[in-house]
Amino acid sequence: MYKLKRLTLLSISGISLLIGSCTKTSSTTTDTSGNWVKRSDFEGVTRSEAVSFVIGDTAYIGTGYDGTNRLGDLWAYDPAQNFWHQRADLPGAARSSAVAFAAGGKGYVCTGYNGLDRLKDVWQYNPATNSWIQKNDFTGGARYDAVAFSILDKGYISTGYDGNYLKDFWQYDPASDTWTQQLSMGGSKRSGAVAFVYNNKAYVCTGSNNGSTSGVNDLWVFDPTATPVWTEKRKISNVSTDAYDDAYAIIRTNAVAFVMNGKGYITTGENGAVLGDTWEYDFTNDVWTKKTAYEGVARTGAAAFSVNDRGFVLTGRSSSTPFDDIREFFPSEAYNAND
Repeated sequence: MYKLKRLTLLSISGISLLIGSCTKTSSTTTDTSGNWVKRSDFEGVTRSEAVSFVIGDTAYIGTGYDGTNRLGDLWAYDPAQNFWHQRADLPGAARSSAVAFAAGGKGYVCTGYNGLDRLKDVWQYNPATNSWIQKNDFTGGARYDAVAFSILDKGYISTGYDGNYLKDFWQYDPASDTWTQQLSMGGSKRSGAVAFVYNNKAYVCTGSNNGSTSGVNDLWVFDPTATPVWTEKRKISNVSTDAYDDAYAIIRTNAVAFVMNGKGYITTGENGAVLGDTWEYDFTNDVWTKKTAYEGVARTGAAAFSVNDRGFVLTGRSSSTPFDDIREFFPSEAYNAND
């Protein structure tokens, strides 16, 4: 969430966020790999704190905050044709800092902030009819800056802020339209975290607890078929005596994450300054590698998605300036400043 969250951070920490430069982030071309390629600008208004979900070969992005108003529009992106198409607006309250997931061929938008109140309503989007239906409210209660994901046609919501930092964990069953509380992950409560899914396991990390601008450093994986369902992975900061984490600078809040070609990626966000650096996660070895930084303006509150093993980052803001650009990441290509 934008306005209220920033005030919360400042009142607790007393530290002003640094304003990001409105130039390309400096990408290291000698010791990192990866290339970001600009695609057709998002056709909605500039915004941050939007949601995204993917159904089939199409990505959807909607809601958010344009610096003045909360938004309720929805847009579809076809990566194969690099084409945007507006879809039906969300019938519920316009909002920012909501969450979304896709399950059973439908999209779901839940929670968020409408400028006055935290929200708990749930809306289902049907791409076949381009229509929305309201479903049962999120039982975990009104909140914003949570994370959401889906595994095996079940939706999940965790973390966020409801006046308290959270790490409760809830499962949604679309067949019965019911929410069931599940075992919470360990470690820190948080808001503004990221979640990404690989091989039917969800990974949750980053975020802020108790208003800290530096963020939290634990990484947890959820496996619904395992016992226990939550296990902790290595920290995402330099806390070991080994060399693998010596250069880690992954801790942040309000970042984005996506998965492509068997690797996880985290980029953008903030930790006292607005960020553009990009990190690649090796699921097998539990190790992060720095990649070429996001080549647009460093930003926070962006959106991201992956479609058919293609990863994209778009929108967001630097300080109070929102964006509408979108870039695709090619992690194995050499950096090219001219694309």
